[in-house]
Amino acid sequence: MKNRQIAVIGAGLMGHGIALCMARAGHHVTITDPVPEARASVAARIADSLQLLGQGPADIAKTLKRIEICETVGDAVHRAEVVIEAAPEKMALKQAIFAEVEAHAPDTSILASNTSVMPITQIMGGLRLRNRALGTHWWNPPHIVPLVEVIRTEWTDDAAIDATMALLDEAGKTPVRVERDVPGFIGNRLQHALWREAISLVERGICDAAAVDTVVKASFGRRLAVLGPLENADMVGTDLTLDIHDNVLADIEDSHTPSPYLRALVAEGKLGFKSGQGFHAWTDAEKTALRARVARHLMALQDMLGPEPRLNKGGANPATTH
Repeated sequence: MKNRQIAVIGAGLMGHGIALCMARAGHHVTITDPVPEARASVAARIADSLQLLGQGPADIAKTLKRIEICETVGDAVHRAEVVIEAAPEKMALKQAIFAEVEAHAPDTSILASNTSVMPITQIMGGLRLRNRALGTHWWNPPHIVPLVEVIRTEWTDDAAIDATMALLDEAGKTPVRVERDVPGFIGNRLQHALWREAISLVERGICDAAAVDTVVKASFGRRLAVLGPLENADMVGTDLTLDIHDNVLADIEDSHTPSPYLRALVAEGKLGFKSGQGFHAWTDAEKTALRARVARHLMALQDMLGPEPRLNKGGANPATTH
């Protein structure tokens, strides 16, 4: 599957990382962005990211040679076998991009929207050929975090899903099928269920924000990279899991709306890194140090663990079981 024609729409944080991954996998990548500054700087940003990944000058040059920067969507997609949109999370913008993509891309192209929570069905609903459209939720930073969620809509053909899964797998990613287009897909539903309870613990005066973060980082967070929650439930026993749920679930936060505490932080301009104050106070030095620590940790995990195996112990592919 080398030398495929891949188009990336959007040259920001996500788009540059997606383009990097596809080019490193041996594909020819076209990338475009409506902002001239983004187009002008994307090659340098890709080179910087490759250097952080430990690539030397020769490998960086080899990857960059596979990436063509285009001024327009039409130029980027007219020969594309796969189009991956990585524009800002605005519904009207994404819909307009795909209308333009469909006007210029081959009818055989697979069209993928990268989004963390937006409904793929709504993004792709206006297309003429909706059967080749799907979602791909790459996690940030996309060139370091292995997971890509591949989201099916009610119209998506199996062939489009299968081809996307294979493309991502051969590029060294860990693709997982999402068989129903639900808000947040899999990862963000799990992540924000944890965040909801974390915020509730602080809001209810049970502990402060530092205690929440310390508990996660110093306990179950340490094993999450190698032990998923349902594997853990099997390890301790489903009977014990049931006993714990009988005792604790009734007291866990189950609100269907955002926390008033979170709303108050936003209303007061306490926006986290953006303002220097959120659940914690942040200096510029602290922000830089945390970002660097996260990047080092993710790269060390990638080196140690590699991508999650697609096959389970019984030989079945968990990405294709329902």
